[in-house]
Amino acid sequence: METSKKALIKVLLATIVVILSLLFTCANADIHQHEFAVEETRITRLCKTKNIITVNGQFPGPTLTVRNGDKLVVRVVNRARYNVTIHWHGIRQMRSPWADGPEYVTQCPIKPGGVYTYRFTIEDQEGTLWWHAHSRWLRATVYGALVILPKQGSHFPFSQPKKDIPILLGEWWNKDIIAIQRQTQLTGAAPNISDAYTINGQPGDLYRCSSQDTLKLLVNPGETILLRVINAALNQQLFFSVANHKLIVVGADAAYNKPFTTNIIMVGPGQTTNVILTADQPPARYYMAARAYASAQNAPFDNTTTTAVLEYMNLRSGANSRPLLPQFPAFNDTNAVTSFTSQMRSIPKNNIRVPNQIDENLFFTVGLGMVSCTPGPRCQGPNNTRFAASMNNVSFVFPTRTSLLQAYYQNIPGIYTLDFPPVPPVKFDYTGNVSRGLRQPGFGTKLYKIKFGSNVQIVLQDTAIFSVEDHPIHLHGYHFWVIGQGFGNFNPQTDTAKFNLNDPPVRNTIDVPVGGWAVIRFVADNPGVWLFHCHIDSHLAWGLGMSFIVENGKGEKQTMEPPPPDLPQC
Repeated sequence: METSKKALIKVLLATIVVILSLLFTCANADIHQHEFAVEETRITRLCKTKNIITVNGQFPGPTLTVRNGDKLVVRVVNRARYNVTIHWHGIRQMRSPWADGPEYVTQCPIKPGGVYTYRFTIEDQEGTLWWHAHSRWLRATVYGALVILPKQGSHFPFSQPKKDIPILLGEWWNKDIIAIQRQTQLTGAAPNISDAYTINGQPGDLYRCSSQDTLKLLVNPGETILLRVINAALNQQLFFSVANHKLIVVGADAAYNKPFTTNIIMVGPGQTTNVILTADQPPARYYMAARAYASAQNAPFDNTTTTAVLEYMNLRSGANSRPLLPQFPAFNDTNAVTSFTSQMRSIPKNNIRVPNQIDENLFFTVGLGMVSCTPGPRCQGPNNTRFAASMNNVSFVFPTRTSLLQAYYQNIPGIYTLDFPPVPPVKFDYTGNVSRGLRQPGFGTKLYKIKFGSNVQIVLQDTAIFSVEDHPIHLHGYHFWVIGQGFGNFNPQTDTAKFNLNDPPVRNTIDVPVGGWAVIRFVADNPGVWLFHCHIDSHLAWGLGMSFIVENGKGEKQTMEPPPPDLPQC
């Protein structure tokens, strides 16, 4: 009897601790309310003045700083002349898929003059994410940082840095980006390359008419600085480095990793990487810089370099000479990229482990293709073709009558089909010589349905249909474990033995290696319709994407919220 009383007391005490913990968490969670005015803003770069689309007149847009557990309420007012949506890149959007943002996937766009309020909670995420337009190619200028700090009373898993600075890498075009998109869609050719790269919206000293506005970071000797590096570029993977300074990588895509030291990082479009820099060099001025990692053979790319200045305080006279540039790998140095990415190891969380049992074993080819056409103004791709792109030979077509999520939730027929192939329809030598008959994909709005709670594995295989190339693939509504990467064709008999199931990196965007493969796993614990696509915007426009439906589970925690009353209609 005494033993039963003690057991009961233990249970009651444990229950009280849980309740107090929940009350403490709720009491310390904040609601952050913002208004985003999407509007035209006149801006000058590279000696030219033009109008661009911005948020609140800022380029880049405002940085949002929250804590794990906080709620964000962002009212978006569209004062621009284009439809727009905002995507909160990397946010899990647990049970709130209506706030995810991709145009015609989870919502219809916000029309000019329209308003929509995004409401969502940060759940169990810390680190660096970002937000950007997910309508047309507006994210070339409509983007900003989303910094998620630990909960009150919690700390970084590393020493508190003295400074904490978002570094947003972007691309700049002198021409209007929507005009460039329209030309690309009209001709079927590749888009014009950018005229510059930028760091926090500024090209830097190496471009015309740019030196006076170059970003400058002032540091004291011995200080530690947390740089939150975000690749917001529309179409380009980028190397990033700081002259003469080591970078300690501590996180990526809002997940902590086991720290490692490097001279250089590579960040794919959509990815974020947190690095700690110590100001331990002789006081002087040093460039932090970014330039292209370009993996597609013979494809044109912007071969310029963007810079910002890391300047030590109280320099002696004469020390203000031209800053030192970092040494970069060759633009196509895949070995340098592999050396960097292979060091990524996650810090495992309690009771969250990589699933061993797989319920959905999927194999997706990714890459570019070509569509035959009649020579003329609309047939300007290679050898009188139009560029296309696909997963498993299906080039994704976005709906226009309503969003995929609305069609699923409201059972609207005729918007999509559920026949996306789980494996390639035809097996071939994916990275070798590819038959001309495989160059032209089919087109469709094909989705793949997954049961709630399923353990999912996806092999992502690059192809040489047009040319092998590094593809940054992003999954909305989820993060995932990257359990393996390699080159050539994935071999399930031999490559599975190399999987890392102990401490694989956690990402929301994975660069599939040029001429190679990557394998990811995740648990389908978030109901909704989720876009899965290449984060190079020209590739997505050509069809390099698909969407998953994750069905509702049972109970409130496994069921998506109903659509909000102000959801835009098509």
